[in-house]
Amino acid sequence: MKRIVSIQDISCIGKCSQTVALPIISSMGIELAVLPTSILSTHTQFQGWTLKKLTDELYKIVDHWKKEKFEFDLIYIGYTGAEEILEFVLYFISQFKTDKNIVVFDPAMADNGKLYAGINETIVGKIKEVAKNSDILRLNLTEASILLNSKYKENFTLEEGKKIAQELLEIGVKSSIVTGIEQDGKIGAIGYDGSQFYSNFETKYNVSYHGTGDVFTSALAGSIAKGEDLEKAISIATKFTTECVRITYEDKNSVDYGVNFEEAIGYLLGLLKK
Repeated sequence: MKRIVSIQDISCIGKCSQTVALPIISSMGIELAVLPTSILSTHTQFQGWTLKKLTDELYKIVDHWKKEKFEFDLIYIGYTGAEEILEFVLYFISQFKTDKNIVVFDPAMADNGKLYAGINETIVGKIKEVAKNSDILRLNLTEASILLNSKYKENFTLEEGKKIAQELLEIGVKSSIVTGIEQDGKIGAIGYDGSQFYSNFETKYNVSYHGTGDVFTSALAGSIAKGEDLEKAISIATKFTTECVRITYEDKNSVDYGVNFEEAIGYLLGLLKK
């Protein structure tokens, strides 16, 4: 069985980060080791959320894992939210990255043209350092614009999306994936591996839900770990995320802080068999 380690926070309520990664990746037949960087009462869409960083404990966990000689097929890094946690992530990569495994990084730092609460320029600088040590960088258009120091706008053409994906490789990653690209009334993602572009577009629903990036990257990481190439992994992640949005959009009783990914797990498993 393949093993992924997920390095990101636990938001106790909010359908994001570890509480999304664990059920999605486990359902794909992959062991998921969780490394919670902090505990939040809710994700940051809510007001008055609480936060407890686990920085000191993280290094103790690494020491134990090294003694046990644990290895990982894929290192999945999500929301970190603090400079010292990003320093730990760099340390973790130095201890567990090998020639045989893959680092997938989703910076989860911004959306809709602005940084998330608590993210500053110093943290952005550290995020760039982690990106340089990653194999696959998955990010939205706001995050891409920030890392590239370019102007953000609401709509990017397909060609503009390709240019962004290409420029991101200059940071040092082997492959980049940019989500939120629109084409012909559909929405999807563009990937670039240094030699070829890959894209997949699905139905766009005129809604916005928190945590769809985490859903996408979790499905992407699981697909990569199971041996799918970048093109197939992008397709699976895009289709699954769209199905999660569709189900939520059609559910009159859905919560307003995440998507009903739980009800789309069967659909995800069907995609893996194709």
